[in-house]
Amino acid sequence: GAQMYTSAARVLLLGMGADEQMGGYGRHRTAFKRGGWAGLGAELAADRARLWKRNLGRDDRVVSDHGREARYPFLDEEVVATLAATPLHLLCDPRRPPGVGDKLVLRLLARSIGLSRC
Repeated sequence: GAQMYTSAARVLLLGMGADEQMGGYGRHRTAFKRGGWAGLGAELAADRARLWKRNLGRDDRVVSDHGREARYPFLDEEVVATLAATPLHLLCDPRRPPGVGDKLVLRLLARSIGLSRC
């Protein structure tokens, strides 16, 4: 079963923005099925445009209510710009199964540093 875990860490690194920018949601797969790479690109661009409005305020409040500070490395301006300029087929490949083709670049990076279950 689940166990309680307590940490003295005051700053948390959160993954918000990874799914939105690297094709991690089912809607990205649907956009690809309907409109190919152009449809996927349009959906990812829409996600980038609304990323700041969606969950950021809520997530920040939840974290701060627990006495922690949130950091969002995937929302760093340079990370966002780099991902936006990266060819789609390097970010994700919706032709591959879920859990394999989504966030492809992140999965490959994780494997390159020795993480095997990603």
